[in-house]
Amino acid sequence: MAFQADYGETLATEEEREALTARAREVLGEPIRKADLYDLEQQIQDEIADDLMGKVFAGSLTVSDLLTDHFVRDLHRRLYALVWMWGGRQRSRETNIGIAPERIAVELRSSLESLLYRFRHQGDLTPRALGIAAHAAIVHIHPFIDGNGRVTRLLADLVFVAAQEDGPMLGYDWDVDREIYIRLLRQYDRTLDPTDLVEFIPVFEPTDER
Repeated sequence: MAFQADYGETLATEEEREALTARAREVLGEPIRKADLYDLEQQIQDEIADDLMGKVFAGSLTVSDLLTDHFVRDLHRRLYALVWMWGGRQRSRETNIGIAPERIAVELRSSLESLLYRFRHQGDLTPRALGIAAHAAIVHIHPFIDGNGRVTRLLADLVFVAAQEDGPMLGYDWDVDREIYIRLLRQYDRTLDPTDLVEFIPVFEPTDER
């Protein structure tokens, strides 16, 4: 994330403060700065990502386990419930992005089941495409108040690794041009075709020099 020059001193808004858990306010202290909030979220994400990726490598988390609405909700809860009161809760109000709240539960489940079926039985999705397709589909649905991008990028990482069987293990490189990335997500909203997004997000071998 590229911070503005004064980002480290920017204070959390009143709305953000009200949405924080008591534990988060205790950990962050006063005043609550946006940069400290970001660092806390990142620390939690790094710990959870390491734990879940270890389970993927061990074979105890498979593609079938990952591509479920239950896993997505639990992942959001694990990433955010320690910090935000909305962690793990489905969005219940209309926003200018995403589908209507009353459709979220059905669409989230059916989208993930459809991707899993295509990967298992139709063969039209490579492991690389599967992770990005899951990411784009959930961002399109926008099931949570916030954190949809972070949750779905981590989900994509896990799915990509879990789906690979042969050859060197690859991962996504999310350090991309943000404007193009957002434009391709909006393109997916119109077309429901992740092809351009798949081609745009590069992959790398974790042992590569970065």
